[in-house]
Amino acid sequence: MSNAPHSESPPSTAWVEALSSFLADEPQVEAIRVNPHERHVFMATLGAVDEAALQVRLEALLKTLDHTWLSGPADSSSLPDPAETGPLQLEQTGSDWLLQKPSCPTAPRFWKWREFDWPSAEQLEAESQEEWQAMAWQAAICGLGLVTGAALRHTTSLPDAAWIACYIVALIAGGWDAAKDAWKGLFEKRLDVHFLMLAVALGAVSIGAWGEGALLLFLFSTSGALEHYVMHRTHREIHALTKAAPKLAHVLLPSGDTEDRDVMRLRVGDRLVVRPDELFPVDAMVKKGETAADESTLTGEAVPIDKAEGDEVFGGTLNLWGRVEVEVSRLAMQSALQKIITLIQTAQHMKAPSQRFTDKFGTRYTALVLVSVAVMFLVWTLLLKVPAFEEVESGRSAFYRAMTLLVVMSPCALVLSIPSAILAAIAWGARRGILFRGGAAIEKLAEVDVVAMDKTGTLTAGELQVAGIESYPPGRETDVLQTAVTLEAQSNHPIARAVVAYGRKQDVEPGTVTAFQSITGQGLRGETEVGVCYVGRRELVQTTQQAGWLEGVADPPLGVSEVWVVRPDAIGRVLLQDEIREGSRTVLEHLRQDGLRTVMLTGDHRSAATKVGEELGIAEVRAGLKPEDKVAAIRELTAAGHKVAMVGDGVNDAPSLAAAHVSMAMGARGSDAAMEQSDVVLMQDRIEKLLSARLISERARRIIRQNIAISLGAVLVMAIASLFGIVPLTLGVLTHEGSTVVVCLNSLRLLFVKEAGTATA
Repeated sequence: MSNAPHSESPPSTAWVEALSSFLADEPQVEAIRVNPHERHVFMATLGAVDEAALQVRLEALLKTLDHTWLSGPADSSSLPDPAETGPLQLEQTGSDWLLQKPSCPTAPRFWKWREFDWPSAEQLEAESQEEWQAMAWQAAICGLGLVTGAALRHTTSLPDAAWIACYIVALIAGGWDAAKDAWKGLFEKRLDVHFLMLAVALGAVSIGAWGEGALLLFLFSTSGALEHYVMHRTHREIHALTKAAPKLAHVLLPSGDTEDRDVMRLRVGDRLVVRPDELFPVDAMVKKGETAADESTLTGEAVPIDKAEGDEVFGGTLNLWGRVEVEVSRLAMQSALQKIITLIQTAQHMKAPSQRFTDKFGTRYTALVLVSVAVMFLVWTLLLKVPAFEEVESGRSAFYRAMTLLVVMSPCALVLSIPSAILAAIAWGARRGILFRGGAAIEKLAEVDVVAMDKTGTLTAGELQVAGIESYPPGRETDVLQTAVTLEAQSNHPIARAVVAYGRKQDVEPGTVTAFQSITGQGLRGETEVGVCYVGRRELVQTTQQAGWLEGVADPPLGVSEVWVVRPDAIGRVLLQDEIREGSRTVLEHLRQDGLRTVMLTGDHRSAATKVGEELGIAEVRAGLKPEDKVAAIRELTAAGHKVAMVGDGVNDAPSLAAAHVSMAMGARGSDAAMEQSDVVLMQDRIEKLLSARLISERARRIIRQNIAISLGAVLVMAIASLFGIVPLTLGVLTHEGSTVVVCLNSLRLLFVKEAGTATA
């Protein structure tokens, strides 16, 4: 299954640059064609090619494409001008992107097109597991060499070469991964913490501090393994979702037989057969049969959901007991499950504001540390007359002090303080049906002081339910319902679906209809076994012979809709209302207790909105709003100095979601527009998840602050002490790398936070 968003928008400039750079470095490759949606990659080569070596180099490019595409395809205005892209030509055919070198018209005849593998989610998860396990083994070997070397050093009967050899093994094992990263950084003309660690370790060895150098690399490699373990946990959450995606579907043929077909080849309108204990291949509509679905892979909710004709089913969810025929409603790449996978992957590559700050700070800080250490070495030797390299009874050498200062000022813990917490929070949310689109969403959600909510589909279920049946004369309720079900079964309107669903529960099946007619803006007309019948608005009844019945019938209560039914022998109405979502009261009560202001922004009539607002205790209700009015309301609150979180689910909510400080979409069933504009998606369609999202956001921000305090505090205290030469290198190593390990472990605590309602402070 694809790891990229389903979009026909152009690739970003970085995406094009990655392809261009690859082509420039591969003289035998003439063109490359990629389809990020279907994860296909083809290359046109000329002459003999080492395919195995080319595949290895290609994998690095494909990972880059994943990262740059997922971080947000740009619009066409952000693409480089053709005149600035050099001689390479970029073309689009469908979902394929082709980049080729300039050539004569006849050259493509001699090209040989080859298909190469694009790493799957399973491969990425396996690679992340291998990576952290390899680093853990390196740290373990380093630790074993360190302990053995320290023990042998105090054994006088053995030559020095024995314990030195153990320390060398420890240094190689502990510094192997850092050396690879440092070499890559030097090749890119960039200094980072890996270079600093190696420099300090080698400096420690040069003054005979073998144990301190090995200890430094042991703790550094251990913290690196912990960091990669956090990343692996996030990859594992994605893999758990991708494993739920079925690969084949049973397509129903006109002959009545079925054939197995790859889900990527399914088209909207295809008829599928899904048997008990099978996964629904794609998002579809039930056309025949009844069953129940386990949607826990999608929402985290383990309660089975009944499915009957007209109900929607979601790809990757489990068909529990019935054989059903379904009609494909969305392509595999547009399924609800794929949306979740894409959102999680996107989140991993979208950095929080504080994380972007530490990235820039860390790069500049590295250069500052190197300059500061060099200056202090000169101050100690030239001004304070401290011996440069010789240890004396009065104190350590200037070089020893410089190495200690270099250790304690290295920003390892600072660099890891934020991304480790962000990744842990994203993984926590993904397991509970809360999807954060990047670290910024996690940080910003904890800042909000106003929560604005749409009514329909957010505070209410968004699905009308039959509240009652009335007939005139009384006693004909069953006949009224029978006629309503018979005519409404011919329509796909939300009210029609609610009436038909209610009839099914009451064992009322649709009758036969002839001469069916939809009366625009009024209702339905049809000939049934009892004669000509009508179903529709009150105004429709006024045009019939039964109009006199309306004089004594009051309008429905606030928040209740009515559908009138007219038969030759009776008249009646079906009352419907949108039920308040279970959990809305609890959520709003908790928000009030936390000091947050709540506002309802809805397009519904003021009477219905006010009724819901009074029942839930919402502080402010704004009704009858158009999409632009909702945006104006958000901007008004923002201008007043508030940080606003907007919660919605419909297309009409998308503009206001985009205008809010934090945007939250309700459920996988929400509109694509709402999900695209949202920073947070509550996949279980449960408003209670808002509290859980705020909880992990607040905990993550608290952890980030703790991590920054730990990392900067350790640097500040030990740097000041090192300036006076009172800190031994061993203590400097333990403090610096110990703070790095503490930061990683502190971030991992987020994985064990209990959900809202069960969490403790």
